[in-house]
Amino acid sequence: MTRTPPGFRLSAATGTHRGDRQYQQDQVEVIRHPHNSACLLAVVADGMGGKSGGRKAADQVLLTSQQLFERYVPGEESAEDLLKQILSEAHLMIKLTALSAEEEPHSTLAAFMIGADRRCHWIHAGDSRIYLFRGPNLVKRTLDHSFVQRLVDEGQITESEAAVHPQSNLLTGCLGTVQDPVGSSDCIEAIEEGDTLICCSDGLWHYFTPSELGTVLHSLPPREAAELLISKARQRARSGGDNLSLAIVKMEALT
Repeated sequence: MTRTPPGFRLSAATGTHRGDRQYQQDQVEVIRHPHNSACLLAVVADGMGGKSGGRKAADQVLLTSQQLFERYVPGEESAEDLLKQILSEAHLMIKLTALSAEEEPHSTLAAFMIGADRRCHWIHAGDSRIYLFRGPNLVKRTLDHSFVQRLVDEGQITESEAAVHPQSNLLTGCLGTVQDPVGSSDCIEAIEEGDTLICCSDGLWHYFTPSELGTVLHSLPPREAAELLISKARQRARSGGDNLSLAIVKMEALT
């Protein structure tokens, strides 16, 4: 549990499941800053590539995030710059791992950081998502770096058609590729009481509408919400589910 300005607290939980895949290549973590308990970082990495390559890539994302966040000085350094550095350095480390192991590891990245000032910065690359809900209502979410998202942006298909498109897993950007990833970043000026943030891999969000996610996250504490979402995703996958992971952070009033 991490404390924010008086009257509020941040409650967090993570969850992960191998799904129906032979290997678990997702990684997820919520990290509290070692010197400022009001500052935290949530990270999801969905690894891809070979038997162990994807997990190695996701491991590199988490390791890079931990190391850079531990050295980060809240209030003196830019949160936006930190997240961009995580993306670029994790990308480089994945490429170096690929050279040494002769594999082709890649990973998505979805990370958000909440500071003591209640500002929230996020960055993502690939199709792992970040959602911000105010109560049960969606305020904002990331847009995937994917082929089908491009079709949606161009008006060629609808969001519902994108969900069942046969090339829905084709990414246009992620970490570890030949080209440097262009991460998308954003900032929420102030999260409020009742706000919930979730970052998750496509193995989870694929099975829910934003309305369903918002209802669950608003109704339940983070731990119970994580357990319910994983259970429901597994049911809806019908024995064909991908790895899935999620990190939930909810701002609550102190009682």
